[in-house]
Amino acid sequence: MTENTPELSQLGKASAYVDRYDASLLFPLPRAPKREEIGVTGRMPFFGADMWTAFELSWLTLRGKPQVALAHITVPCESTHIVESKSFKLYLNSFNNTRFADSAEVQARLRADLSTAVWHGGPMQSSVGVKVLLPEVFDREPVHELDGLLIDRLDIDCDRYTPAPELLTAEFAEQPVEETLVSNLLKSNCLVTGQPDWGSVQIRYSGPQIDQAGLLRYLVSFRNHNEFHEQCVERIFMDVWTRCRPVKLAVYARYTRRGGLDINPFRTSHPSALPANVRTARQ
Repeated sequence: MTENTPELSQLGKASAYVDRYDASLLFPLPRAPKREEIGVTGRMPFFGADMWTAFELSWLTLRGKPQVALAHITVPCESTHIVESKSFKLYLNSFNNTRFADSAEVQARLRADLSTAVWHGGPMQSSVGVKVLLPEVFDREPVHELDGLLIDRLDIDCDRYTPAPELLTAEFAEQPVEETLVSNLLKSNCLVTGQPDWGSVQIRYSGPQIDQAGLLRYLVSFRNHNEFHEQCVERIFMDVWTRCRPVKLAVYARYTRRGGLDINPFRTSHPSALPANVRTARQ
């Protein structure tokens, strides 16, 4: 099967908005090329998932009455492909004038289509998780900032705006620590359009203590970098993993929404439960 490339997607192009169900609108992109750039080949050094929130989900009942909902979508990082976000939005819009029996049918359709897309013709090892939330439970959706020590408090000079892993250092001669560090200063740009992507990131680790000033300068260095959300988080994981040599590491980023979608990748060196898909104030 011929692989898609970002340049062939609808990103940065005028697009017709289809309002009748069409699964072919989903545009899978292979994970492998970007993973090869950061030294990930063969067995992956991390576990995790990409947690999406769809804020603009709507369809018609069998009697033609519109329904609205939110959806939490979990894409396993083991999948061979990601779904390009604009194609995801176009796909969701195709539900707008399509009749479904109930939200369970919508949920099942989303799970089947997205699972097919992220494995893109290969053997499906695990399906995409989908949870559709109806308006009666909207009030249960909390807003909470990432837990951890905010390193943005540091008064530092910044002059690097493309990824500079050499800024990462750790105290290898000292006693190991266990801590969680957080920054709201993560910004990167869309790989194709160059539009800004704003995010917050949490780094939870145990091992040699990471120099916080160097870590903050490193995170700021993504400011002019063009890469998709999932790829940025995997790059951060691999740079911290190789430069600081923690015993355990988890990197979790929550990006602000665009087009009614947010993407929140989580990568961990050890099997663990996914964090709750709880939005931050900026999302």
